[in-house]
Amino acid sequence: MDEGPRWRLYVDGSCLGNQHVDAATPAAWGLVVVEGDSGLGKGSGELRFEDAGDVITASGEPGHIGAEVGSNNTAELSGFAAALRWLLMEGGDDAAEIRADSVYAGNLASGAWKAKANRELVAHVQALWDEVGRLRPLSWSHVKAHRGHRWNERADHLASRKAQGALPTPLTFWKPGQR
Repeated sequence: MDEGPRWRLYVDGSCLGNQHVDAATPAAWGLVVVEGDSGLGKGSGELRFEDAGDVITASGEPGHIGAEVGSNNTAELSGFAAALRWLLMEGGDDAAEIRADSVYAGNLASGAWKAKANRELVAHVQALWDEVGRLRPLSWSHVKAHRGHRWNERADHLASRKAQGALPTPLTFWKPGQR
């Protein structure tokens, strides 16, 4: 019986004031790396790594990967970039699946859709996808947002707290759904 990929990486994005965005709009991504997760949402598997970061919009800043504005979409795409960078540095050559609640980001990252906006950011993420895909089996899948899926909720928590400029609740005290 196929147990699925060794690595499941959950990514999410968060943006404060996502209606009228510009380069100064706070936005952030969250990443949760789980080994041996069934993908069913009950929190199986072992947490191996988690991180969060701001969407960098200034082209001269370290960490800028093409985002022009802070938005939920640029945050989701930046989360994919973080997941792909982790896979390049850490995950060996084992199969990996990136799970996201953004169909937009997943289809752009994997090259299934062509970018109409965020072109520089999307090109960067697609280049990472191609590089990782040459090293290991790689896929992405959609997970429904805010439905109690432990690892997706954790990625959401990390992104939300980072966008607010606050530290995340440590995993030992955190409860799914806590923003």
